[in-house]
Amino acid sequence: MNKAILLIQCPDQKGIVSEVSRFLYSYNGNILEVDQHVDEEMGMFFMRAAWELDSFSLKKDEIASRFELEIGKKFQMEFKLHFNFPKPRMAVFVSKLSHCLFDILGRHHAGQLEVDIPLVISNHSDLKPIVEAFGIPFFYIPVNASNKDTVEAEQLALLKEHRVDFIVLARYMQIVSAEFIRHFPNRIINIHHSFLPAFVGARPYHAAYERGVKIIGATAHYVTEELDAGPIIEQEVARVRHHNTIPELVQIGQDVEKVTLSKAIKYHLDRKVLTFKNKTIIFY
Repeated sequence: MNKAILLIQCPDQKGIVSEVSRFLYSYNGNILEVDQHVDEEMGMFFMRAAWELDSFSLKKDEIASRFELEIGKKFQMEFKLHFNFPKPRMAVFVSKLSHCLFDILGRHHAGQLEVDIPLVISNHSDLKPIVEAFGIPFFYIPVNASNKDTVEAEQLALLKEHRVDFIVLARYMQIVSAEFIRHFPNRIINIHHSFLPAFVGARPYHAAYERGVKIIGATAHYVTEELDAGPIIEQEVARVRHHNTIPELVQIGQDVEKVTLSKAIKYHLDRKVLTFKNKTIIFY
């Protein structure tokens, strides 16, 4: 089914839902989904509306301008219009850990993610056979302290060449620069472990084991200049017990990471995420 999705944010006021519904009805739009949320503290209104395009009397390139003229200006709206075709194009960045990559490729191969993956980029060559077995081009670009700017320029050129819409850092163990992020605002999704309490450093599972934690988890978020502090898309936790070994903690943690990341990708693909300041509204 060909459909359009409208994501709206504006100051809260009466009549928004009615006017948006009237607009879609007036052009013969068959509404499929409508969800809204009001943040009373900030006085903000958020909405997601999806409708069938086959019977819609406006052309795709007419919808945004007509909506702005008839509805958007009146309510001081910021809105984004999306379509479910053609499929978004997603680049995957990886290093050596394979669990998130395997999960993404497996779900994509099974048709669970409505997305094209034109390339995978890595700073190590270890996962090249896995990626190429799925018929996806693999680009090995080593990174060190002295060539980071050059590498990011090469990566950006590849992303432009392959018309990439958004990026997933599937345990890519490099910090991306502010300049790189500027090209993909709220379009880079990252995954990281998030223990309760949190443990930082290179060996978080060992630190968690020594502390005797009872819950471990993962957080998927959009990447911002502040490390691991961008708008959160999805979080998951799993209980662990005193008899779990370090390898078992690692396994449990990686299972949580890959599920959390895939959920975040799905929400992004379904256009169910609205960002406001450093928060997200997720239309489940």
